[in-house]
Amino acid sequence: MSDGDVCMRAVASPFGMIGVVEEDGAITKLVWDGREFGETVGAADEAALQLEAYFAGRLSEFDLPLAPRGTPFQQQVYTEMRAIPMGQTITYGDIADKLEVAPQPVGQACGSNPIPIIIPCHRVVGLDGLGGFSAPGGVETKIKLLRFEGAYSLLL
Repeated sequence: MSDGDVCMRAVASPFGMIGVVEEDGAITKLVWDGREFGETVGAADEAALQLEAYFAGRLSEFDLPLAPRGTPFQQQVYTEMRAIPMGQTITYGDIADKLEVAPQPVGQACGSNPIPIIIPCHRVVGLDGLGGFSAPGGVETKIKLLRFEGAYSLLL
């Protein structure tokens, strides 16, 4: 693959096929119901291997070159989300307090996350509920991901 090329590697998951988009050597997007295209080498192949290990219960933290598109504020929120350990959750307000902003823009940034699961926006919840989730199935998919990761205390 040469610089400037875009490819997508498809990975089977409990949620159907997930497409991992690579651009210029970094993961830029996760696509629900994704289909493969382009020559997949490098980051997309490594992301596929790590996602397969994650869904098999052998991986709890991703180590991939990521380049999600977003504003500087969204990038700050993505960084905070990547720091949430598997099996744990934090609130939109927790991130808002850390970034010294209101919770609503944090929720909007979570909803704009182009690389869900790998950047674990599903681990961010509301103070009085789960909040939203942009994947097909919405909150039900969020619940399934949290249960898979062992975040049961929130769901009881």
